[in-house]
Amino acid sequence: MTENQDQFNPVLPARVQPRRAPGTPGAPVSAPEASALVIRNLSVSFGENRALQEVSLDLPARAITAIIGPNGCGKSTFLRALNRLHDLVPSARVQGQVRLFGTDIYGPGVEPVLVRRRIGMVFQKANPFPTMSVADNVTAGLRLNGLRDRALLTERLRESLVMANLWDEVKDRLDAPAISLSGGQQQRLCIARALAVRPEVLLMDEPAAALDPLATARIEDLILELKESLTLVIVTHNLQEAARVSDYTAFFNMGRLVEYGATVKIFTNPAVQQTEDYVTGRFG
Repeated sequence: MTENQDQFNPVLPARVQPRRAPGTPGAPVSAPEASALVIRNLSVSFGENRALQEVSLDLPARAITAIIGPNGCGKSTFLRALNRLHDLVPSARVQGQVRLFGTDIYGPGVEPVLVRRRIGMVFQKANPFPTMSVADNVTAGLRLNGLRDRALLTERLRESLVMANLWDEVKDRLDAPAISLSGGQQQRLCIARALAVRPEVLLMDEPAAALDPLATARIEDLILELKESLTLVIVTHNLQEAARVSDYTAFFNMGRLVEYGATVKIFTNPAVQQTEDYVTGRFG
């Protein structure tokens, strides 16, 4: 392990919560003292196509940030840049800086696998490993990272399923195939799998887009609970969902960040006309 890799495991800052205005529960009025991710001049290109252009913003620790905008605006491209998934695309080129609690995740000597261990991701479509059991799905990442202690694996299995609000539903079915679960349960299983390696940031790309209203409500409740211990960044086309669950909202259009701020301000008093047109349904 290189010196830079050693530096990629810093001591985390103390838990920080956004300050809130009296009488407006859930509405942050100023950024917390610490940011989990600091992004500066982030651009992503695929060949000649520049999908993201010089995005700069700070994502607060222990808060939920929603990324909104029309199709093709760069939301998912931005999200995938935050844990180096574009490294897997030969034509992709990433420029700029992404700092996770002070350390540049694109810095020399920083391995993508270490980044993805600290910054987990859940995708729009539930993707459990179909040939594995419920239990093996959750512990797959731990085993891949070399954990073999059965007692510890069992402990982390239960802990992750509890955090994903799935334990009571599957505790008697841990050896059942993961694909025997319902769609909503499979999505929460994927969240449990991401949580098992204890990330500091969880990225979620349209996590409830394919679910019915009841399953969506469970995912949203889970997101709000996870904020107590994680930083969450969520891409969503559902403006009502963004307004319900997020503390901060970033509006993207045509590969650029148009406006970023407290969710209550973005939805009630945006500073940019383009933002107002989008959140009020005039375009999108």
